[in-house]
Amino acid sequence: MTRTLRDDLGFEVSLPDDEVCRVVSLVPSLTEAVAATAPGALVAATDWCTHPADLDVTRVRGTKNPDRAAIAALSPDLVIANKEENRELDVQRLRADGIPVWVTDIETVPQALASMRRLLVEVCGWDEPTWLVEAERLWAGEVPVPSATVVVPIWRDPWMVVGHPTFTADLLARVGLEVVTAGEPGRYPHVDVERLDTCGADLVLLPDEPYVFAAEDGPEAFSRTPTRLVNGRLITWYGPSLVEARAALGQPSSE
Repeated sequence: MTRTLRDDLGFEVSLPDDEVCRVVSLVPSLTEAVAATAPGALVAATDWCTHPADLDVTRVRGTKNPDRAAIAALSPDLVIANKEENRELDVQRLRADGIPVWVTDIETVPQALASMRRLLVEVCGWDEPTWLVEAERLWAGEVPVPSATVVVPIWRDPWMVVGHPTFTADLLARVGLEVVTAGEPGRYPHVDVERLDTCGADLVLLPDEPYVFAAEDGPEAFSRTPTRLVNGRLITWYGPSLVEARAALGQPSSE
């Protein structure tokens, strides 16, 4: 027996009638979420899935080039993907192979929490995870008035930054940090580093993913704007990391 639900993009996905027992995750954030909720159900993940640190499952290459033959050989009940992380072509090919794929679409913290609750509880049929309940509690409330502006590069040569609408921009807004892009529109615009350095931002946040900014690689490009190295997982991942992110980023200023 099977049941049919529509994923975040409205595509009908056939699922086992009870619970999902074999999952392949093509999204690092969702891999961590599944591993923290029903670790025995996770049978494979990408090479980029680094959390939890002791994750011991079959690897099926990257988020942009999954090994479809290896995935098919695992006979998953469900493959989970994301609109931003994974290519539509790969999702289409997996579905053409008869493999159910659930695609998430996440651009805000509330979207992330709602999407994960639906995926883990309604779609997969698992018990409500305590980390999700805690994340929902920690991130409840309205977006505060910004207390500072930040530039968030995600690549260099060429320089790319976080723009709008994105999960990272929304998460930072919820701790009082307004993401700016030197006036360039788009979700991840290319912007010359000199423009970023002179746009008047209060701070440049340099994450360690997807580009691995480090003390010797990134801060030297900014002579006018202070920089700070940050854990990229805490500002770009949704899942159990949201609990850790709230503690690390703190509460927004009330001033």
